[in-house]
Amino acid sequence: MKPRSPVEDIALRARAAALEMAALSTDLKNRAIEAARDALIARREDILRANREDKQAAEALVAEGQLTRALAKRLDLEGAKFDAVIAGMEDVLRLPDPVGRIDYAVQLDEGLDLYRVSCPLGVLGVIFEARPDAAVQISTLALKSSNAVILKGGREAERTNQALVSAIRDGVGKVSGVPTDSVQLISTREEVRELLDLDHLIDLFIPRGSNELVRSIKAATRIPVLGHADGICSVYVDRSADLGKAVSVVLDSKAQYPAVCNAAETLLVHREALGRVLPELGRALRDAKVELRADEESRAHLPGSRPSTEEDYRTEFLDLVLAVKTVGSVEEAVEHINSHGSHHTDAIVTEDPAAAEYFLSRVDSAGVFQNASTRFADGYRYGLGAEVGISTSKTHARGPVGLEGLVIYKYKLYGSGQGVAGYGPGKKSFLHVPLPVPTERFRT
Repeated sequence: MKPRSPVEDIALRARAAALEMAALSTDLKNRAIEAARDALIARREDILRANREDKQAAEALVAEGQLTRALAKRLDLEGAKFDAVIAGMEDVLRLPDPVGRIDYAVQLDEGLDLYRVSCPLGVLGVIFEARPDAAVQISTLALKSSNAVILKGGREAERTNQALVSAIRDGVGKVSGVPTDSVQLISTREEVRELLDLDHLIDLFIPRGSNELVRSIKAATRIPVLGHADGICSVYVDRSADLGKAVSVVLDSKAQYPAVCNAAETLLVHREALGRVLPELGRALRDAKVELRADEESRAHLPGSRPSTEEDYRTEFLDLVLAVKTVGSVEEAVEHINSHGSHHTDAIVTEDPAAAEYFLSRVDSAGVFQNASTRFADGYRYGLGAEVGISTSKTHARGPVGLEGLVIYKYKLYGSGQGVAGYGPGKKSFLHVPLPVPTERFRT
């Protein structure tokens, strides 16, 4: 018999942990999250020391052209960022347990009751670039949703990720009954490639990162993949847009934090709003150091802007760069977004309810907003308790994927000796009587 590789051993231990996690009580899972939180707080200085080493090494990689400045910025875990990570864990603690909920209950016959009950997915494989806080968010969500998770962070955050996951595992290990192997970490691309072959052990793979990363993962595995390849988000300023709202929404969407997938990359402006909106909006964007690449009609109202190319409207800049285009109607704006965007998050600024409804109904994206920044597309801001990622696919979860996206369901049937041979023409008939749906978690 061929000996197991270290990666297969990790996956087998994760599978065993997932089977244990599926039966844990809410209290036990919350105690594990609390213990992990306390371990992170106790090791804060060690974690931040590792983070400083990663940031220092990242600066050298940026200087050598091997790492983008945008990715380097995501590494920082100090000060308020660390506090936010801990606060995110506490938010998840306060959320209801997503496992054991019943959303369908029917009596098939006397003494034959059927329930559809939420249950964990099982074993998650998650790969993410930069952002070491993602390791904590994902681990916390996995614990709360009774899943086991195998993490792989980017090389630029390797020391920080090791320190974080070590603390989480130590905390979890202090809670009797919760398997430490519910959270594991791998560190090399070779390990990822091997993990992608283990479709009999991994239930869902979630890549968080660049277009190239997501596409390469999808092409290399039979494991279901949840994620998004691009974050090409647009804001459309309609002819009835309020000027103040337009400035606020566009500026926040683009400049509040440009190096993330829910930042706006394209600004569409109705032709009738150009002269009224663009001069002031352009000044605000220039003051925020945003480089504007605009079509000919828009450039007439945007001094200092560069001519845009067709490629600009299909580009995720992840920087202070914004492509601007004139459109003649809300219909044209929707057509442009559906053909050029990435189905992530798009917004309309308008005071016209009909235009808003047309936009929200017909833009084929995971998030569609009226008079609000695209930056609101986030699990924490949605009240989901952070997220494991954002999905633009149309599977069981779409948009920011929090706890609800980490569970599926099973059917539980409670009988009293029945067999299907007893039902049919001339025999017994099914009752199919709805049963009261309990609001409490189902018994395990």
